[in-house]
Amino acid sequence: MRNVFVSSRLDIGGLNPAALGCKVYGFERDGELVALCYAGSNIVPIGDDEEALDGFAGRFGPHRFSQSIMGAADAVMGLHRRLVARWGAEWSAVRELRAHQPLMVIEGQSPLAPDLRVQPARMEFFDAYFHAAVRMHTEEVGVSPLDPSHGYESFVMGLIRSGRAFAGYNEDSGRVWFKADIGCAHGRVCQIQGVWIDPELRGRGLSAPAMAQVVRLCRGTFPVVSLYVNDFNTRARRLYEHVGFSTVDELATILY
Repeated sequence: MRNVFVSSRLDIGGLNPAALGCKVYGFERDGELVALCYAGSNIVPIGDDEEALDGFAGRFGPHRFSQSIMGAADAVMGLHRRLVARWGAEWSAVRELRAHQPLMVIEGQSPLAPDLRVQPARMEFFDAYFHAAVRMHTEEVGVSPLDPSHGYESFVMGLIRSGRAFAGYNEDSGRVWFKADIGCAHGRVCQIQGVWIDPELRGRGLSAPAMAQVVRLCRGTFPVVSLYVNDFNTRARRLYEHVGFSTVDELATILY
């Protein structure tokens, strides 16, 4: 459950760096694999073995190549401490540290009545969905995702074309008022990300039925629906609990 992101990437590219787009380091003890570290634009350590974390930190060098370290809280914080102690400078220049992010899961349908207006996003409404996605990312991460290569635009197009983007669309105003995406999936499990509701509509009780519908749509393919949230986001945690999610683990994210 905590490693669905890396599992989903390995499903696509295997362990071939050319196909995967990055390296994956492994750490063995007595012929047994005890830890992994996905080393792409996001670094994701798997396993909190102390000796393995020492080894991964030694591999990376003083020049940071990543945008974040994310994954199980103990492994993320342990690797971060080692990188700062060993290399300092670039690895210690953290933009934001989110040390406690509850990982939440629902394995059945939500007890709430779903808002059936939320449906898979369609390319004909791409501009409205993309505008909402940019607003969500900027609000959540603190920086705009837009860049000259139009990479974020291509990413959002891919979500819509693969059926992994969900939206509540107001045909009168031409605006998306709610959105959520399947960020990654592996086997029976998918992980929701990018949940957003128009600020003008917050506090009206619309988010919970919309999320209940997202759960309903996801469970057509994935029996287990997961997501993670910042511990200080009390409103979001209460919302997800109301929808039927329960906390099963703790993740962490370090943003550069």
